Amino acid sequence: MRFTVEDTPLKRAQAAVFGQYASGLSRDFFDEERKSLTEEQTQELAETGMAIEDYWKYRDELSKIENWYDKADYIAGKGFSFDEQQPLLSQIVAQANGAGDSLREVICRLAFDKALMGNAFLEVVTDEEHSFLALYHQDASRCRVARDSKHIIMHHDWSAFKQEEAATLPLYPTFEKQADGSLRSIIHYKEYEPMFTHYGVPKYIAGMGVSAIAYKTDCWNISRLDNSFQLSGVMMIDASAEEAEAERIVRMAEQRFAGNPGQVMFIVREGGEADNSRFIPVDSSNEGDWSQLHDQATSDIVIAHSWFRSLSGLDYSAGFSAERILHEYEVALNTVILGEQSELLEPIERAISEILLVDCSSLEIINRPPTRSKPIYMKVWEARKADGLDYDENDERQQLYLSEISKYNIKSID
Repeated sequence: MRFTVEDTPLKRAQAAVFGQYASGLSRDFFDEERKSLTEEQTQELAETGMAIEDYWKYRDELSKIENWYDKADYIAGKGFSFDEQQPLLSQIVAQANGAGDSLREVICRLAFDKALMGNAFLEVVTDEEHSFLALYHQDASRCRVARDSKHIIMHHDWSAFKQEEAATLPLYPTFEKQADGSLRSIIHYKEYEPMFTHYGVPKYIAGMGVSAIAYKTDCWNISRLDNSFQLSGVMMIDASAEEAEAERIVRMAEQRFAGNPGQVMFIVREGGEADNSRFIPVDSSNEGDWSQLHDQATSDIVIAHSWFRSLSGLDYSAGFSAERILHEYEVALNTVILGEQSELLEPIERAISEILLVDCSSLEIINRPPTRSKPIYMKVWEARKADGLDYDENDERQQLYLSEISKYNIKSID
């Protein structure tokens, strides 16, 4: 489904004359290059009872969540450490494909797709002699699992699917020869969810409800701004007023008070000798409730993403704290980041080892915290002294630099 249109003779005539620009919804659909709703999204739209334009905004809001938190950037790390005596491995890290993407860029896009959509796809390209290897990220929104569950079908626009425009690749480790003579395969990463065998399900699916709350509270605030904080109320109109005068009053009230908030209820009553038409405002003082509801929804969204508030650019009421950021980063590193990195990197290491016959055991992602409480060039005894602990500057173990005992794979101090 693309958009909803009221089925009336007037709407049909407008569609015949103006085509795709017959209504505001159709103009938005084509101007913003929106995609048709899938069957599942159409069912979700029907269940929520939202207007189609609100549902578009809801999906847009949901799709932005991962951008807010830069989770994929943390998973991609700060680069790679590896055995520099392996020239082929060095080349893959620096340039993973013919488009000039580094291996970190490819990993970052895979992590983003996997977090946002629950699925990620990596195309593996080589030739019969295994003389080269290229790794291409494929947009997860363009990939579908074939009926045989052994191939991935790629198409640029699934709302206008044409078989002759689609490309089909086998799942790794199976390769198939293409028209250009290359051998190609594709790796499918997916978030595990019971009962879902073909596709993965993103973690934030548990936060769909609170995402709707965050979206609706934003709409409330925007509406208040659009209506200049005008109040909702009741418009009383005397029945004795002329039709033209009543219409004028309605239009004036809608211009001044219409919106959400700012809704107006009209009541027509029998008029007397005097004109008693007037507007009765309905005051509401629930700004605090909306603010708390929005803040709670934002926190719940972060939790649904299996992520952490301080790493999402969100502040605490207590203010900024480097120690809190470091503690949450340590937890994120050991509970989320390292596991995601291993899941993304293992198939890549396998492909490099099998195709290029290169030892990838030294390939590791470099992880560094977003802030530090002590400089990495400080020695252990200096750090213990700064913290008020017992120290021995002659102890060999305390002569090590903090960078040498950290888990962030820092090999040298610049």
